[in-house]
Amino acid sequence: MQRRGAGLGWPRRQQQQPPPPAVGPRAAAMAPPSGGVPPGLGGRAACALLLFCYLNVAPSLGRQTSLTTSVTPKAEQSVAYKDFIYFTVVEGNVRNVSEVSVEYLCSQPCVVNLEAVVSSEFRSSIPVYKKRWKNEKHLHTSRTQIVHVRFPSIMVYRDDYFIRHSISVSAVILRAWITHRYSGGDLNVKWEDNLLHAVAKNYTLLKTVPPFERPFKDHQVCLEWNMDYIWNLRANKIPQCPLESGHLHIQMHLVKGEDLAVKTKFTMPLKEWFRLDLSFNGGQIVVATSLGQDLKSYHNQTISFREDFYYNDTAGYFIIGGSRYVTGIEGFFGPLKYYRLHTLHPAQILNPLLEKQLADRIKLYYERCAEVQEIVSVYMSTVQQGGGRPEACDLRNSYLDLKLRYGRPSTCRAFPWEQELKDRHPSLFQTLVEMGLLTVPRNQNESVLEVGGRIFEKAVKRLSSVDGLHQISSVVPFLMDSSCCGYHKASYYLAVFYETGLSVPQDQLQGMLYSLVGGQGSERLSSMNLGYKHYQGVDNYPLDWELSYAYYSNIATKTPLDQHTLQGDQAYVETIRLKDEETLKVQTKEDGDVFMWLKHEATRGNAAAQQRLAQMLFWGQQGVAKNPEAAIEWYAKGALETEDPALIYDYAIVLFKGQGVKKNRRLALELMKKAASKGLHQAVNGLGWYYHKFKKNYAKAAKYWLKAEEMGNPDASYNLGVLHLDGIFPGIPERNQTLAGEYFHKAAQGGHIEGTLWCSLYYITGNLETFPRDPEKAVVWAKHVAEKNGYLGHVIRKGLNAYLEGSWHEALLYYVLAAETGIEVSQTNLAHICEERPDLAKRYLSVNCVWRYYNFSVFQIGAPSFAYLKMGDLYYYGHQNQSQDLELSVQMYAQAALDGDSQGFFNLALLIEEGAIIPHHILDFLEIDPTIHSNNISILQELYERCWSQSSEESFSPCSLAWLYLHLRLIWGAVLHSALIYFLGTFLLSVLIAWTVQYFQSVSASGSRPTPARASSDPTAPSTSPAVTPAADASAQDQPTVTNNTEP
Repeated sequence: MQRRGAGLGWPRRQQQQPPPPAVGPRAAAMAPPSGGVPPGLGGRAACALLLFCYLNVAPSLGRQTSLTTSVTPKAEQSVAYKDFIYFTVVEGNVRNVSEVSVEYLCSQPCVVNLEAVVSSEFRSSIPVYKKRWKNEKHLHTSRTQIVHVRFPSIMVYRDDYFIRHSISVSAVILRAWITHRYSGGDLNVKWEDNLLHAVAKNYTLLKTVPPFERPFKDHQVCLEWNMDYIWNLRANKIPQCPLESGHLHIQMHLVKGEDLAVKTKFTMPLKEWFRLDLSFNGGQIVVATSLGQDLKSYHNQTISFREDFYYNDTAGYFIIGGSRYVTGIEGFFGPLKYYRLHTLHPAQILNPLLEKQLADRIKLYYERCAEVQEIVSVYMSTVQQGGGRPEACDLRNSYLDLKLRYGRPSTCRAFPWEQELKDRHPSLFQTLVEMGLLTVPRNQNESVLEVGGRIFEKAVKRLSSVDGLHQISSVVPFLMDSSCCGYHKASYYLAVFYETGLSVPQDQLQGMLYSLVGGQGSERLSSMNLGYKHYQGVDNYPLDWELSYAYYSNIATKTPLDQHTLQGDQAYVETIRLKDEETLKVQTKEDGDVFMWLKHEATRGNAAAQQRLAQMLFWGQQGVAKNPEAAIEWYAKGALETEDPALIYDYAIVLFKGQGVKKNRRLALELMKKAASKGLHQAVNGLGWYYHKFKKNYAKAAKYWLKAEEMGNPDASYNLGVLHLDGIFPGIPERNQTLAGEYFHKAAQGGHIEGTLWCSLYYITGNLETFPRDPEKAVVWAKHVAEKNGYLGHVIRKGLNAYLEGSWHEALLYYVLAAETGIEVSQTNLAHICEERPDLAKRYLSVNCVWRYYNFSVFQIGAPSFAYLKMGDLYYYGHQNQSQDLELSVQMYAQAALDGDSQGFFNLALLIEEGAIIPHHILDFLEIDPTIHSNNISILQELYERCWSQSSEESFSPCSLAWLYLHLRLIWGAVLHSALIYFLGTFLLSVLIAWTVQYFQSVSASGSRPTPARASSDPTAPSTSPAVTPAADASAQDQPTVTNNTEP
């Protein structure tokens, strides 16, 4: 874990850090008002190569610092005095003599104990310093004792003529405790027993220094000149790990509590595939190794102990490859089988290496790289001796100087290369001859890495040209040489080129190879690429959330450290979408209109302009290059000239840190108090940090942090969690991980990076009841932090700048590099570029750019609604090799609608208009009750109404017009329906009347003589005839009426 204890944040950033998605170093941090912004694991589930070269690449989640337990802080107003002890180490590193200030309080006659214990590769808890003293007179009073802790020279200094074997120490713990003299504590009691009766204790982890970074000791003696000369010849030579050596180290915890470590008598094979079988039974370990595909036996060893091991894998999760204190290995891991409840003989275990093609390619890669590194090493050695420089090949004169400067470089014949070797590596030899060394590295590894970096810079320069994508095929050999030299940015470029087919033939296996190589070297973008591919299970990477977490957590841990260094190719990660015209308009540079206007306003004393200008310069936002020194000038000007609390707070931070300005704790505290008095919750949190960091007054620190938390400060929540985790919360003397986890979760919801890291760790281990094991959620939270890494931000910024400048080749290149890390905003931006320039995408990319990256984006948390709409269109119409899929189209539109996009509702309504049926689960998803809206007309009305309500247009929108048109159709249909009923009713009534008249006529005719009646033309005929005539007339008049009514 990262450093636990108080940590000061940085000046504010413009954008509020969003909280981690809903689906985790410990350092009490003070973040800005606007919010704060396992290496070696490089294999698939089917790779089983271990490349043993012991480096300090153990998985670590942070820095180490003061860890305090069971301590009761001083209560300023409490009458009952409780024992406490804490100390301050002037220098955090292990030194020959370290000054320690011990402050303690005894409520009874007591003995104060101070001890330093160390752990090495093979043993742990070795005491190297002990001191104790009595306190019988000064009770109920805080006392301070200055102790000079002296460490052995072999822990502090480098090897020299007198110190021949300095040791590598993995952990140094300085601990102190108090025992009451009448409760088991005495000067004559053993240290182990004395510790059992401690009433208060405290410990801290000191930072160890690797053997070859330590200083030489001044022994105050003089050697004879010949001995001194011989020693100086080898004094600065760092021994290299020979390829034939590499022991397996095993650390275990015994039942009685002792920690031991052993190593095998035989060495592990390097740069070769092999299988390792470990069996633990009681107090016995059986180690077996086998080589190759046929698993030929290599070495076996049985190690026995008199005491059984303590088995407790439920306390965490099983780890292969290192821990917080034990170095890991650099290599490739393959399938791992873990038999928890019984042991098997290696012959009974079936665990084959499935990916033989990938295994063969990895082996070929390292064979080639060994040749490249040898060439570079010989070249560097020759150059440093002066025999291989091109200028050494000819006599020096003015003409040759001009020829060397402006002419074509010539190949120097002083290098003993064979022609066959030159033919295999033409680009490497070309680069070596052309480049000149500006510095002389200290050792061979640095020389090779420097050459790799220069080769990469040369390749990137060609890729950044106007037709950069056209240059990729010719640049690939340079990138391969750079990768072999250990410069793994080149490895990531190659991985992306081969996986996407960017100007090279698409080769998924080759892309996977370089991605694994980059991840093995802890290259940030490569690790994120591996984490993303395993998280989603795409591009032939197996779905593996635990492995994904391993990659993401590695980069997530580095992210806050990278941000605080303010060095390297870093930029603030901004969420800028190429579809957002308004955001694109405010992007600027130091000579841009926006920047110049802000500078003008800031000079006039505009506090808001001063804040924005300082933020842009400090973090490198809105296209402005990072310039902390210039930013601090504006912080100082704003803090001293205005009464703006935010500027006062920002300047207080830089004064505390000494970033670009001399530290001034007194003025910083004065400014912090002033900002806090104005109600700025970040400053209230900062005061708590001050009392925690400098005064060790945990009661006052907790008081300020509780107040800041009530004001909504996430950093205060995190800091309170630290107090509970360390067991130093006032009034609660014991550690409480459950409460700490709750505070960390609250801080994470507010966007706190370290709080998010802790939550991520809790979810992957499941050790807390409040954080049940959830690997997927652990990945999401670690990914959230990793995607704020400044090195990723630098790539995104280069792509954005190229897009704004109209450099399409460069924009496409950098957005592809960013999109393959799995960050959603770059995926949608890349798809947008491919829509704008389909000719460019079709010519240089082998993948279906629009489909691939919109499809990737919709599986991300927080994807924009327009991505869902686009995928809905692609599923509806079909795209290239993708056939039409109405069901998926409906799902995409529904998701866009749920995100509040009116177009999503409109598209769903159109599908219903065309006869599509919306499944019930989609209606439930949209919260449309099928029992209320039982027919398509009712569903259409609901969709159009929601579409209209979600529309941002004030005037008539397509949604409102569609809604109006639907209701007009319904009204018209109702009118037509009424007319039809009227027509049918009138027709039936006419038929009934006609039938009645006809009936009476027939009855009348049967009772009288028909002839006179029919022949009579007298108008005064019997009354029955006129009775028929009006009826007939009525029928004749009614009939046209019915006919006219049906015309419309």
